[in-house]
Amino acid sequence: MPLPACLEGNLRIPVIGAPMFIVSGPELVIAQCKAGIVGSFPALNARPQEALDQWLKQIKEELSAYAEENPDQPVAPYAVNQIVHMSNERLMADMETCVKHEVPIIITSLRPPAEVVEAVHSYGGVVFHDVINLRHATKAIEQGVDGIITVCAGAGGHAGTTSPFALVKEVREMFDGTIILSGSMSMGNDALAAEAIGADLAYIGTRFIATKEANAPAGYKEMIVESKSADIVYTSLFTGVNGSYLKGSVENAGMDPDKLAEANKNTMDFGSSGSEAKAWKDIWGAGQGVGSCHDIPGVPELVFRMESEYRGARDRLAG
Repeated sequence: MPLPACLEGNLRIPVIGAPMFIVSGPELVIAQCKAGIVGSFPALNARPQEALDQWLKQIKEELSAYAEENPDQPVAPYAVNQIVHMSNERLMADMETCVKHEVPIIITSLRPPAEVVEAVHSYGGVVFHDVINLRHATKAIEQGVDGIITVCAGAGGHAGTTSPFALVKEVREMFDGTIILSGSMSMGNDALAAEAIGADLAYIGTRFIATKEANAPAGYKEMIVESKSADIVYTSLFTGVNGSYLKGSVENAGMDPDKLAEANKNTMDFGSSGSEAKAWKDIWGAGQGVGSCHDIPGVPELVFRMESEYRGARDRLAG
């Protein structure tokens, strides 16, 4: 399907760098956009709230200057992730800041984002909403979103369990907007595979944790490189919502990743372990695509490598 106008001609490969709590900041986003893929970050990463205005100003100024100096290179737009939920006390203030800066893409999570869609469309921006099942997709489509992010089996963070071969096709039958696929992707040929099953863009997060620009501890990046798909644990214990995490980080927190209790959704505690480790900060999120992450390059090197993989796979299929 046609991409939104802000993406047409501005992508090196059809990839969005997924927003990651704590990990995604201006340095990573700017590097991703300069390399020709969409860079994104959660608004809540900017702390205190006033820092969001500074982050957006920095991103806009650096990308504008780079685009002017490099007119022959694709410079992708950036995106901000908003948690649309009553627990997010910053939502209104953060959205006012995003509207002020006319953020090109807003990525929404959790509740169907009717008021966010209206605000973003008022200045010509687009809204992509992430979902883990068809029911959530249906509600978001009814609110007028421009794109659906299908968070499928194997994705990092708060992932779903549905196969992309099922969910992408089901969403496409009812939606003629942009579809973005998330789940276990870490290479350029994965983006081509996403297109082959009906998605328009690939949504890749875990691979960018193991980059020089990511705001992640060295141990986190190294564990990504050392891990395989079998080293991912899927549990609701740490946040009350099912998610994918690195087993090694669970072990480092003093817990047995193979014997995790289910979350107490009233207290969000850690069961009988007594651990004070916190999700995302100490318990590190990652998807099943870790097995293809073998180094910690800079973002430009990684994206150019992905481009080679993408074009090479496309050429092989074309014969």
